[in-house]
Amino acid sequence: MKTAIVTDSNSGISQAEAEKLGISVLPMPFIAGEDVYHEGKNLTTERFYELLTGDTVLRTSQPSPGEMASLWDNLLESYDEILFIPMSSGLSGTYTSARLLAEDYDGRVEVADARRISITMRHIVLDALAMREAGLSAREMREEIEKIALLSIVYVGVEDLKYLKRGGRISGAAATVGSILNIKPLLVIKGEKVEPFATVRGSKHCKKREVEEVLKAAQGFLDAGRKIWVGQAGSFPDEADIEEWKKLGQEAFPTETVFYDPLSYSVSCHTGPNAFGMGVSVRWEPGMKN
Repeated sequence: MKTAIVTDSNSGISQAEAEKLGISVLPMPFIAGEDVYHEGKNLTTERFYELLTGDTVLRTSQPSPGEMASLWDNLLESYDEILFIPMSSGLSGTYTSARLLAEDYDGRVEVADARRISITMRHIVLDALAMREAGLSAREMREEIEKIALLSIVYVGVEDLKYLKRGGRISGAAATVGSILNIKPLLVIKGEKVEPFATVRGSKHCKKREVEEVLKAAQGFLDAGRKIWVGQAGSFPDEADIEEWKKLGQEAFPTETVFYDPLSYSVSCHTGPNAFGMGVSVRWEPGMKN
């Protein structure tokens, strides 16, 4: 069977990289006033941050059934089947919409609930590529992905509290006090929720704490005899900040290839600019026991 692998832009995988990997990426839509943008198509990084930091409230949305069907129909002209890996069902309605739409495709489209977003969502797409190389069908790939979905964790540090306030995740009073005291929230994403994990004084200490927590999680996976993926992300407009963050990650994991991606726009909408993420997940291997 010739299987197409499709994900969405919450994975951090760009259209150019998707072409190199031999996969397809469904752009996520964003709404600013009366305008609709699509990540990686008519919404560049520069324009995204211009909208995010401006007066217009930038809202996340999900691909329409028509957009999904158009991509799937085009792929099925060249492929026997499709594996679609959207963002976690607990964070978006895309998974549910895709499952309903897939019912019209007579078993040729499998939709996997990877229970992930951003950094570790990228990891599961790379795992899917390994599964395809190993000869698994779309159904078998979906089953394997859902078995290892929760063997991952992401931490995100937030620089500017006003975006958490805007999204209703913290009160106005908490945002004001936090800004005065230079408090930086550290969030955790595991499975279906984005939850507060810790509060740390200052960005430098928050980054250090984040790396420490990822190291702990990674060691737990390694102690269980697993191989791992390690990744970083950020919503840094400044290239120097990106390089500084990447350096911290590579120093923490000197023997691993540490990927870096821009933090997905869906996450950045809630965290604002200069947020920094780091995550680790178990790497899929043929015959692995979960």
